[in-house]
Amino acid sequence: MTKLTLTLSALYLALVGLALMSFPIQFGRGAVPTDAAPELLALLRLLGGPFLGIAVLNWLSRNAEPSTLRNVMLANIVGFGAVAANDIWGVASGEARDIAKLFLIVHLLFTLAFVAAARGGKF
Repeated sequence: MTKLTLTLSALYLALVGLALMSFPIQFGRGAVPTDAAPELLALLRLLGGPFLGIAVLNWLSRNAEPSTLRNVMLANIVGFGAVAANDIWGVASGEARDIAKLFLIVHLLFTLAFVAAARGGKF
């Protein structure tokens, strides 16, 4: 389960990172105006970089020994958990875009998968 979770999250995070860097207006449809300020687009592109970095970390960690994965698993639990909490807040308050409901499910599933994988690995 750990290898699958790390692999799927790496692919997901790479897609999000590349989308933020390459197509920030399209990726942020409904949240980013079509005439967005260049500074906003630069910020969105900047945020894509850490997504790619975490994607690479997860990809390279997918074949690591369970005893070496504690920090990677914890970082993913915190990261996906924080994003899922933000999605819950946005959906519950009505402040989020409609697609946030889908992202809420994705992020919550990744959080739960990392928790399950971490428990199974007895980190």
